[in-house]
Amino acid sequence: MTQYANVPEKGQKGKLPKIFVLDTNIILHDYKAIRHFQENDIVIPVAVLEELDKFKKGSDALSFNARGFMREIDKLSDRRMFGKEGIPIGKHLGNLKVELYHPFPEELRNCFQDDTQDHRILATAMWVKASNPGRFVALVTKDINLRMKAKAVGMEAQDYLTDRIEESRVEYTQNEVTVISDLPQAKVQSLAYGQEGLDYRDVCKEEPKANQLYKFRWEKGDNSYCTCARYNAASRRIVLVKDRHAYGISPRNDEQRFALDACLNPDIKLVSLTGGAGTGKTLLALAAALETEHDYDQIILSRPTVILGNQEIGFLPGDQKSKMGPFVQPLMDNLSVIRGCFRQGSKQAARIDAMLKDEKLLISPLAYIRGRSLGKVYFIIDEAQNLTPHEVKTIITRAGEGTKMVFTGDIFQIDQPYLDMYSNGLTHLGEKMSGQQLFEHINLKKGERSELSDIASRLL
Repeated sequence: MTQYANVPEKGQKGKLPKIFVLDTNIILHDYKAIRHFQENDIVIPVAVLEELDKFKKGSDALSFNARGFMREIDKLSDRRMFGKEGIPIGKHLGNLKVELYHPFPEELRNCFQDDTQDHRILATAMWVKASNPGRFVALVTKDINLRMKAKAVGMEAQDYLTDRIEESRVEYTQNEVTVISDLPQAKVQSLAYGQEGLDYRDVCKEEPKANQLYKFRWEKGDNSYCTCARYNAASRRIVLVKDRHAYGISPRNDEQRFALDACLNPDIKLVSLTGGAGTGKTLLALAAALETEHDYDQIILSRPTVILGNQEIGFLPGDQKSKMGPFVQPLMDNLSVIRGCFRQGSKQAARIDAMLKDEKLLISPLAYIRGRSLGKVYFIIDEAQNLTPHEVKTIITRAGEGTKMVFTGDIFQIDQPYLDMYSNGLTHLGEKMSGQQLFEHINLKKGERSELSDIASRLL
């Protein structure tokens, strides 16, 4: 059964269900959250509804979730009042109640100086706990600071665990390449110089997952060598990953070799590239897109626009180009690196200029892509660690026939306040899609931006 919170084991038969008080950010993360707590009761403080009111207008995911939740509880309540016990959520589910504001207990009223919505939600949760002796009551929030405040005053507080990947699984996706040093040299040479690759049973007893990556280390004389390979589930053979080039860009290490191979492979429709700054994630994806541009109607580079509060891009000053500038500049920098591989006036540089002018190569914030149907598009989504699992799903489900998507990002550099390395969309994508024939994940480890950048990444 999917785990949504740290619910204690069920006690004796007939024991009252637990009560979970939900914070606003839970609703904004998953508007169907009230249906994910089994038979337990849900309390929504009225302060949450007040906060949701600020998000009801807009086109971003937060506004979508706010509106979706309000429609959900409106449908549940219909002509009924919430009353003392609340209203039933559904079959085998608990009751839902909207609780009005309640002040802190007398002895705690001076603990928090500011009258904020967070403090009102916490005070209401404490009142629910005091009013239900003998029942387990917990405040569920993705706000770490609010959880700490709750625990400081003796209130049980938990994170919302839906879409949260276990730590062991996250570690696995960061070390997905299998290194083998004891394969007979004749087999390695057969892989490197043959046409059909290796039978997987020459390497392992059980069939690997689709697109499992391998490094075969071998020695010749005093020199050591490494051969890169990938398991092709369609042919059920381990095939060589060749040292390929794309639009002037060549891989500088084994992980980049895996990444460029995946981005150029037309059979792999979905690619996830993770790694720190300067590892070449976006550059390799863009170079591969330009190399294969004749196979697609359009190349789109995009990234989420992380702005404080519930502000749209329109909040920023200037015309559309000025508003987009801060968000698309890192993508333009990567394009400049590729153009720098060719002399001014060359056919390749002119082709890039023509694609930009005709919008066959389009660089745009993700907010401007919303609502599009993406057919025969090479779509690169940069900084994908700032997307929720729901947003990643929404993007992928827009893929039409002939579309390829590449998600890039660093799960250790997240700018969204309620996401972390275990719950962001990029981590979720890598764990859930692992083993699918049309998906490949590569974690890039070595920085190649410059010697200075690499040293700083390792030592500072």
